[in-house]
Amino acid sequence: MRLPLTVVALVVMACGPDANRPVERITVPPGAGFATVRDTLAARRLIARPRWFTLVARIRGLDRALKAGVYDIQPGTSASAILDMLADGREAMEQLTIPEGLTLTDVGALIEGQLGIDAEQLLDAAGDSALIRLVSPTAVNLEGFLYPETYTVPASITASRLVEAMAAEFARQWRPGWTARLDTLGLSRDELVTLASIVEGEARVGDERAIIAGVYHNRLRLGMRLQADPTVQYAIQLATGHRKPRLFLRDYEFPSEYNTYLIEGLPPGPVSSPGSASIEAALHPADVPYLYFVADSTGRHVFTRTYREHLATIRRLRETTP
Repeated sequence: MRLPLTVVALVVMACGPDANRPVERITVPPGAGFATVRDTLAARRLIARPRWFTLVARIRGLDRALKAGVYDIQPGTSASAILDMLADGREAMEQLTIPEGLTLTDVGALIEGQLGIDAEQLLDAAGDSALIRLVSPTAVNLEGFLYPETYTVPASITASRLVEAMAAEFARQWRPGWTARLDTLGLSRDELVTLASIVEGEARVGDERAIIAGVYHNRLRLGMRLQADPTVQYAIQLATGHRKPRLFLRDYEFPSEYNTYLIEGLPPGPVSSPGSASIEAALHPADVPYLYFVADSTGRHVFTRTYREHLATIRRLRETTP
């Protein structure tokens, strides 16, 4: 005998979430049948009466409408509310913060730790030509073009969808005025993002970004090598999979087309993902006479005009640093 809908509603409303029990996370795989989902819910003690759950689902016509995904369910939630959640696809959401200055390898490690997505899958997705075309027709991969931001994503998100969201965010953040400025500077978008990624790697305080960018613009104009440490760190990480936070003299001889101590001009692509502030700095560098800079013990930099002044600054800092 079928119960009237009013009776079903009354019984369902008698239940309520149990705030004293932690939220349970369940996964509904693609293609999972209703019985599989029901049995999972019962095994996790999210439904006490599987036959009743089946009855409610059939009466509401939802027994074939449940969507795959990852769901957070509070114990004590009514059968009807659970069915609504699964039928509407109201998945559990995760917040993922991608800081400025990370490489693809860094992002892969971060998402593997936070979302459980295999890092290699992210690297593979970053080489998808269709996604690359979202931001650059000439880039080899999406290094530098995965926009650093805080994302709220479904817990079941795939590497491909995550990379697509980050690349789309880069495209959304790119401003028309930036493109117009490229012509003035004589740089392509790829070259600009590459320069911005170097600025991102060097700058520790915001008010120095434009000055650092000015130094590198000066070097490019004069045909000097950029001699940027972030490019050496990237070259080593690209070859070994590991980032060296501190470089030694031998590292500056590391053979790579990215090592700007050995090559002329910009490296072949970005060495990290720059934020908007570093892109702005690379587009609008400070008009400064400096060609050199070195970090002091506070993380700020001392800027100098000549190599002699640069060497004197290094000696002074070494003498005063404990």
